Amino acid sequence: MPGFAASAIKDLRGRGVAAARQLNYRPMEIFTLKGKSAAVTGAGRGIGKATADLLEKAGANVARIDVDPAPGILAADVSKEESVEKVFRQVGPVDILVNNAGIAVRKTALDITVAEWEQVLAVNLTGLFLCSRVAARGMKEKGGGAIVNLASIMGFSGGLFPNPAYQASKGAVVNLTRALALEFAEAGIRVNAVAPTFVRTDLTTPIFGNPEVLKKVMEHTPLGVLPEVEDIAAAILFLAGPAARCITGVTLPVDSGYLAR
Repeated sequence: MPGFAASAIKDLRGRGVAAARQLNYRPMEIFTLKGKSAAVTGAGRGIGKATADLLEKAGANVARIDVDPAPGILAADVSKEESVEKVFRQVGPVDILVNNAGIAVRKTALDITVAEWEQVLAVNLTGLFLCSRVAARGMKEKGGGAIVNLASIMGFSGGLFPNPAYQASKGAVVNLTRALALEFAEAGIRVNAVAPTFVRTDLTTPIFGNPEVLKKVMEHTPLGVLPEVEDIAAAILFLAGPAARCITGVTLPVDSGYLAR
């Protein structure tokens, strides 16, 4: 296009698109969250706690939300709209939301009850949607923000062990991430997800506590090492910060090669 580098064009939404410019980031500046506010659900333990800790180390002011009350924790049940609305009134508008709260019921499709199925979807999917919607309203007023969802490798595969409610919920998270990324893009809100493999948390105690089951997991782990909660937190920090300013609608596997097969 003649004169493209020296002129500005309008995109389909009528916003100005300036000529290319150099950002001149300083080393590690692209991973700082100084002056940013964040909310992390499921922050009482595991990946959520590791993420909240790391975001704070990166400079963010972090609100820790969990269903179980504890010192430093704002108690909320993300599956309940009224509870979500109440806790975000306490927190106020945030720049970053990490939707980490999740549960699992490890039963086969023939054994799981409808009530158990619905509870998994209520927390893992509906809860994520409710928190994203409330947080996005505040982000829109602030001129943008970043949402990072917790998906799973089970959102891309049938998995190694029967866990249909969890697998269905995480597959939905992958596509809801895409849908919200497109809907919120015009407001300057990025929406991405991470998809961990098996990580040592309360949810995976049945896996790590059974040598034969763990052996099967390792047979599907090309790198030969499983990530720790801090590895997942590091990926979330990347997607939440300025290093990922042009990344949206993506689910990043942190899986030691599980999905490469």
